[in-house]
Amino acid sequence: MECRLRRHGSMSDLVFIEDLRIETVIGIYDWERKIRQVVALDLEMAFDNRKPAASDRIEDTLDYKAVSKRLIAFVEAAHFELVETLAERCAEIVLAEFKVAWLRLKLAKPGAVRGSKSVGVVIERGVKPSA
Repeated sequence: MECRLRRHGSMSDLVFIEDLRIETVIGIYDWERKIRQVVALDLEMAFDNRKPAASDRIEDTLDYKAVSKRLIAFVEAAHFELVETLAERCAEIVLAEFKVAWLRLKLAKPGAVRGSKSVGVVIERGVKPSA
């Protein structure tokens, strides 16, 4: 299958970041606006990994450390009421600043609802490459 993908020029590689935990001000209730809570991000980002695999150079990759550091800085400074808004802004940053064509972003707010591990949203933005 890998040969078929190369022959047709398609790409279905993903770079992921899993369970990136960041403290921020998030929530609609007055008490939530006065404290910092943890949110957890999972990202899947479309990126053609053939060039970095061939060169073995960090400059050719989608640098997940750089993506993580950028999102940590943004989320730590953010003050949003809705997880939907925070997720959308994070997606916009990754798409614009890291030249990602497509991403799936899950933003979870652990412990927000009693009895659940976490709640949140999953969004997909951009054009997903065909397999």
